[in-house]
Amino acid sequence: MKPKERQLAILDYLHTNGKTPVEQLANYFATTGTTIRKDLTALEKQQKVLRTYGGVVLAGQEKAADIELPMTNKTHINLLQKKKIAKAAISFLKDGDSIIIDSGSTVLQMIPHLAEFNDLTIMTNSLHIMNSLATLEKAHQLLMCGGTFRARSASLHGILAESTFEKFSFDKLFIGTDGLDLELGLTTFNEVHGVSKAMTNAAKQIIVLADSSKFGRRSPNIVCPLEKIDVIITDNLLDEKTHNALLDKGISVVIAD
Repeated sequence: MKPKERQLAILDYLHTNGKTPVEQLANYFATTGTTIRKDLTALEKQQKVLRTYGGVVLAGQEKAADIELPMTNKTHINLLQKKKIAKAAISFLKDGDSIIIDSGSTVLQMIPHLAEFNDLTIMTNSLHIMNSLATLEKAHQLLMCGGTFRARSASLHGILAESTFEKFSFDKLFIGTDGLDLELGLTTFNEVHGVSKAMTNAAKQIIVLADSSKFGRRSPNIVCPLEKIDVIITDNLLDEKTHNALLDKGISVVIAD
């Protein structure tokens, strides 16, 4: 990972985990303490972090919207968990299904497994996902909405994208999230969350793919309440209290091995 990418990932990690020791960051990013300290010095000059006794925290003036990571950076965070979650999601698919795949980095890991199927109808707003689907060389019917291009997520948004999804009905939606709060539901950093809402309204079944770091995390914009979610697929680090709370709300929780 390049220094710039790692620095963005450090901001995302601090947003999720709060005050963190330098050694913990070095272990998480599989690098040396010296390298992490150089990253923190660069971020401190940008007034994005504050070093405190025993660790580092986000600067008080840091805004959630300023640390939303580009798609290429998000893909590397918790990658092993994301791959396991994506593989578990495949069990909810069968040939003949019509599905929506959102632009999330966890959902992106599903694409190689779609080579196991021969007859899916797939719609997305993500250029990354559409390009990955094209390399499968399968007879799936591929659909992409129109809209305004957003470089940070390499996806299409806006009124045109939203109205496209409103014209369709799909069997299933596979969607990621920036945050999953037991009160608010699915939340996201970005301000163009309308297309995600439109996706949730266009699908009969909503399947959320989220690693355990996303739970208890509130981002500024609400995508959909928990009551609309049918299935959540996550990793084995999900705490028991949250797990039980989701079950109490009638949500099926799948722990990916």
